[in-house]
Amino acid sequence: MKTVTLIDGRKLDTIGFGTWTIGGRTRPDPSSDERDLAALRSAIKIGYRHFDTAEYYADGHSEELVGQAVRESGIPREEFFIATKVQPGNLGYKPVLKAFERSLDHLGMEYVDLYLIHWPRRNMPLKETFRAFDELVEQGRMRYAGVSNFSVSEMKEAQQYSDAPLLTNQTPLSVGKREYIQNGVLKYCQQNEILLTAYSPIKDIRSSQIDILRAIGENHNATPYQVALAWLINQSNVITIVLSHDESHQADNFATGGITLSDEEIKRIEDLA
Repeated sequence: MKTVTLIDGRKLDTIGFGTWTIGGRTRPDPSSDERDLAALRSAIKIGYRHFDTAEYYADGHSEELVGQAVRESGIPREEFFIATKVQPGNLGYKPVLKAFERSLDHLGMEYVDLYLIHWPRRNMPLKETFRAFDELVEQGRMRYAGVSNFSVSEMKEAQQYSDAPLLTNQTPLSVGKREYIQNGVLKYCQQNEILLTAYSPIKDIRSSQIDILRAIGENHNATPYQVALAWLINQSNVITIVLSHDESHQADNFATGGITLSDEEIKRIEDLA
């Protein structure tokens, strides 16, 4: 598995596990709990240690299931990297502190590794939001600060108010969806030692692109989708999060961390844009 070195020297796998729809969508759906817990348990068994969730996912129930799976695993908490996010409606000093406490309660944990602003919004109270973030970092209850779906200008504003370095900007990015390359976010992240965490990493891939990915995959005994993931994590400062309920697909995704593409193969994929 490829890893990246974080700002404090800690290593993080380049393939993490996303949890949108785990526990429900915008509302809790307990009827899917056994299926969702089975997916989390198999992911942990395969070796996933980076789990990404949010208070928005199933109104906190996703956080509850992630926490339950981690505790049941018997693996020490410190071996996991747990990320969650605050909704844009909860930005500000006191609202962030309250939202953070709820997330910790849902997770059943004493700290989170990464806490992100889930979405930007107009007239965000970033100064007060990052005052709360910095306080939580100082207390050791939140290890790293991050943002999600931010433009370059929004990232610069966030950096202005955050004492703690931004660890990541989480954005959609795939072979078929390259908005955050075209708008300069990836380049800015690379220039400023910020990770770009790609979500929806195999979304919007066209059939014509699949043919090229399949041809490249033959060189690595890999599926087209593994090649698409490998293209992401072979780029500087890029990691990704994936979701599958199928254990074999989870294993395939995780194995992508061992695929190294050649410069020529990367260029072939880049030319698919």
